[in-house]
Amino acid sequence: MRRTASLVLLAFAVFFAALAPLLRWYAFPHLARIPANQYQDMVLEARDATLLDYGTMRAKKVSKVTIVQTLKGDVEAAEKIEKTAGRPVVVWDSLSYVQGPDGKMVSKVPERYIFDAHSQDPVHATGEMVDGDPVTREGIEFKWPFLTQRRDYEYFDAQTRTTGPIHYEGTRTFRGLTVYYFEQTVPWTKVPMPKTMPVQGITPESVARTGTTRWYSTVRKFWVEPVTGAPVYGEEIHKEELRGGSLLGDRAKVTAFAGHVKMREDYIEHTVALVKHNRTLVLALTSYVPRTSLALGLLLLALALCLEARARRPQSPEPSGTADPAPVTT
Repeated sequence: MRRTASLVLLAFAVFFAALAPLLRWYAFPHLARIPANQYQDMVLEARDATLLDYGTMRAKKVSKVTIVQTLKGDVEAAEKIEKTAGRPVVVWDSLSYVQGPDGKMVSKVPERYIFDAHSQDPVHATGEMVDGDPVTREGIEFKWPFLTQRRDYEYFDAQTRTTGPIHYEGTRTFRGLTVYYFEQTVPWTKVPMPKTMPVQGITPESVARTGTTRWYSTVRKFWVEPVTGAPVYGEEIHKEELRGGSLLGDRAKVTAFAGHVKMREDYIEHTVALVKHNRTLVLALTSYVPRTSLALGLLLLALALCLEARARRPQSPEPSGTADPAPVTT
C-alpha cells in the first residue's frame, strides 16, 4: 500500500515539476500577447506653450496645447499578415491629433505600426507608414517588450522616420510601481511637413516651393513598468521650427511649437491601474504559478521518497504466541 502511494505521489511530483518550465518557457510566449483588437487613447498636454499662428506666421504664447493619441487594432489586417509572417501579429492604426487652446486642429499625423504580438519586434509588411509615407521601422515604438531589461533599446521616432537609442537611466518608483526610466534625445533634424495643415490652401508642396523647411528636436522620457513593458508615464520636451525661405520674410526661423508635453492626470491614474492588473497576470505565468508548481513538485517528491523508504524498511518479527516450556526442576 505504501509503495502504491509513493508511486502516485512520484507521478504528481514529476507532473508539477515539469509544469513549471512549461508555463514559463512555452505558455508565457503563447499567452502573453497584445490583443489584435486593442483600442486605447491617451491625452497629453503642454501648458504655457509656444505655437505658430499660421495667419500671421508669428509665434505666440498659448495657455495649452493638447495632443490626443489613439491606437486601434486592425484585426482583419493582422490576420492577413500572420499568414505570411508565420507569427502572431498586431496592426495598430494610430493618430496623433494636436489642437490649440481654442480646440482647432494644429496637425494630425496617422501611422500604421505592425509588430510581433509577444516580442514587440517590428514586422515589415505592406501598409507600414507614417503620415502616408512608407517606412521600415527598426526598434520599438509605443511599448517595450514583456520583461523589459535594464539596458538601452532602439526606439523609432515617427517625426524623423529614423531609429535611435533610448537609454536606460535607472530604476525608480512611480505611483507605487517599480519602473525603469528611459530617455532619448533627438537632435535638431529636418523633417517633412505634416500632410494635413491647419490653414486651408497651405500644403506641404506649397510650403516647399517657398524654400521654407521644418525642423524638430525632442527629449523623450518614459517610465516603464518592466514586467509588462508598458509605459505608465511619459513626457516630451518638444520643439519645432520653420527655417528659411520666403514664407518667413526676413526672419531666419520661427518657432512652430515648443512645449513640455505631459500625460494628463486622469490618464495617468487609468494607465497605472491597468498596468497593475496586467502585471499580476504576467507574473502568474512567469513567477507565481511556476514557482508554486516547482515547490509542490519537490514537496511531493520528498513525500514519495519518504513513503518508499518506509516501505523498504525491514520489519521486526512478530511474537508467535506460544511460550517456551518452563524447565523441570527436582
